[in-house]
Amino acid sequence: MSAELGLGLERLIGKRSASAIEKHLGITTVGGLLNYFPRRYLNRGELTPISELPLDEEVTLFARVLSSSTRKMHTRRGSITDVVITDDAASHGRPRLSAVGPGSGHGTLKITFFSGHRAQAQLLPGRRVMFSGKVTRYGASLGLTNPDFHLLDEDPDMPAMDPEKLAAMPIPVYPATAKLTSWSIQKVIATLLETVDLDALPDPLPEAVARREKFLPVAEAYRLIHRPESQADWMKAQERLRYQEALVLQAALARRRAQLAAEEATARRPAFDGLLAAFDRQLPFTLTGGQAAVGKTLATELAQDSPMNRLLQGEVGSGKTIVALRAMLQVVDAGGQAALLAPTEVLAAQHFESIRRTLGSLSRDPMLSADGLLGSLAEGAVQVTLLTGSMPTGARKRAMLDAASGAAGIVIGTHALLSDNVAFYDLGLIVVDEQHRFGVEQRDVLRSKANKPPHLLVMTATPIPRTVAMTVFGDLETSVLDELPAGRAPISTHVVGLAENPGWADRIWSRSREEIDAGHQVYVVCPRIGTDDDGDFSPGEAEPSAADLASDSGGRELASVTAVVEHLQQEAALTGVPLGPMHGRLDTAVKSAAMADFTANRTKLLVSTTVIEVGVDVHNATLMVILDADRFGISQLHQLRGRVGRGGLPGTCLLVTNLERGHPSRRRLDAVAATTDGFELSREDLKLRREGDILGASQSGGRSTLKLLRVLEHEDIIAQARQDAQEIVGSDPTLARHPRLAEAIDEYLNPEKEAFLERG
Repeated sequence: MSAELGLGLERLIGKRSASAIEKHLGITTVGGLLNYFPRRYLNRGELTPISELPLDEEVTLFARVLSSSTRKMHTRRGSITDVVITDDAASHGRPRLSAVGPGSGHGTLKITFFSGHRAQAQLLPGRRVMFSGKVTRYGASLGLTNPDFHLLDEDPDMPAMDPEKLAAMPIPVYPATAKLTSWSIQKVIATLLETVDLDALPDPLPEAVARREKFLPVAEAYRLIHRPESQADWMKAQERLRYQEALVLQAALARRRAQLAAEEATARRPAFDGLLAAFDRQLPFTLTGGQAAVGKTLATELAQDSPMNRLLQGEVGSGKTIVALRAMLQVVDAGGQAALLAPTEVLAAQHFESIRRTLGSLSRDPMLSADGLLGSLAEGAVQVTLLTGSMPTGARKRAMLDAASGAAGIVIGTHALLSDNVAFYDLGLIVVDEQHRFGVEQRDVLRSKANKPPHLLVMTATPIPRTVAMTVFGDLETSVLDELPAGRAPISTHVVGLAENPGWADRIWSRSREEIDAGHQVYVVCPRIGTDDDGDFSPGEAEPSAADLASDSGGRELASVTAVVEHLQQEAALTGVPLGPMHGRLDTAVKSAAMADFTANRTKLLVSTTVIEVGVDVHNATLMVILDADRFGISQLHQLRGRVGRGGLPGTCLLVTNLERGHPSRRRLDAVAATTDGFELSREDLKLRREGDILGASQSGGRSTLKLLRVLEHEDIIAQARQDAQEIVGSDPTLARHPRLAEAIDEYLNPEKEAFLERG
């Protein structure tokens, strides 16, 4: 890390300001504050569109005061000042207060101050003001209460200059907090720019790249992004610093790829007539072209003495498990073991049963084995072992012994595989299912159990846009399965809006009965387990994120498994229908029995949380009812929908919501209903989530740790930076000749972000 960027803030901006910046923004160094860029820029004649203000978020808006009135409080001492602001620079007269709020078409917003003497004196009609506060709801309208404000007509912090030049100067708007306004941050950064020696800052861009792209010098870019005198200033600064961010990130990933390629793995070459060949001969179907192509790629990489590191992404139901199983059999043929890490016990058990069923006679029963030490090879079969944390002690010890002795060629498990007392005889391949549920520490624990660096196959059924794959999984080579196997029936999806048609609430259950009477089965998915919890999800379940849960429930009780089961037991349309619950808090034996009953068609209707989101494969299920569907993200809805239509029968998915048409959260449901193309949905998901914490553990909502880079908007920039990074690291794997770029990587990638880049 360079000395300049690593300097503490206190000496440069003062103890009080440094303390506030650390407390509210978590920033402690010069580099951190210099790289805290404005979110946007306002022209002095531009007002913020009030209709675009987000609910329950801290905002900075630029508006004109339309009216102000003060009244005494009745219940206690003091007064209330109501200020109405507008985004219409030409509007005159008093607004119709019933129309206050976004969506009304009037562009007005009501702001309330309690005992706001300064507001009463200064917020006079006609004044242009910056407000900072949290948008809240008042009945059908939005508003602000006691926000901070800054008069733009009388700005004492602006330098004396020509009025025309002053009018042209953009106003930087920084991501603010409830306690630290945008203009406060601007003032602190202005102080920093005057005290730090910007010309001494290291430039991480190689000179040839900066010259080719005609970029500003790094010092000038930092000056102009924080204190632009024109729109062209901040645009040129952003262009330079955006590319710098892309190159630093791609160089970190390229260096990671180089480190992985330099490791020595055990080559697992295909056997001439082993388990894999026998498996292919007995397959009752033909592999899709995509499955065959990816399988060939995996076979080639497994046969090399450098570790395979590959991301396999594919549509729900595209056959990723068969591809992974064939890779595992190649490793077993070569004398090694494969471990499949699943995020939940339900999914691990499903994989265990599915893989043994698919192997048929090639799956060896451990109770019939007379020897260990990979004895499966001698018998022409492979032992598949399940290892989870809730197994009975005896079964767990047997599974651990089979993994350690090598008797088990394929070990399937949950986080239990990561326990200190779990060992492998010769771990050659790690398959991670639903990679987003695991962190780097967990993957590295499993890697450490191998004698040599093992091969790695990461799978996800959540399609990832190309630029996200380049940005987040750039250390992994990527394969895509976008072709569904023959026999997969189409799934029709419908948004069921109970607000516009309450009668549909009964029709849902009569429609469910129709499917059951036709011999089929039904899933009902709820966002909660019980009525007494607060979005109370169990560990390992696909818990909806804060952003997914942000939609307004209007005080309604959200659907829960326990309440819905109780209701459906009394539902006339479902009289006599065997139904049962499923969620992560059930005892393991109860959970296994519930899934077994549903798989065997003894239970006709399963009421579940998202624990059945991935991997559950019941061919007879044809209807998926998702209650309070607006509480889930696009990827979750797409995954859940993929649980039906798996047995050649057409599937139907009903997205049930109490939200009215036009509500922002209905957009997710409309998007899912409009297409079954997971890659198209992934792009839409990213747009709606505003990218979220793309480099951190959070998968949706929140502030992105990408500063200027936007993975959907800047694909060309990312691709060019990736190419530059590959050339730089290709000739200088340790970046010894590019020390400033290496320093920038250390500065940019804090441990949390770097862990994310390495996770799988």
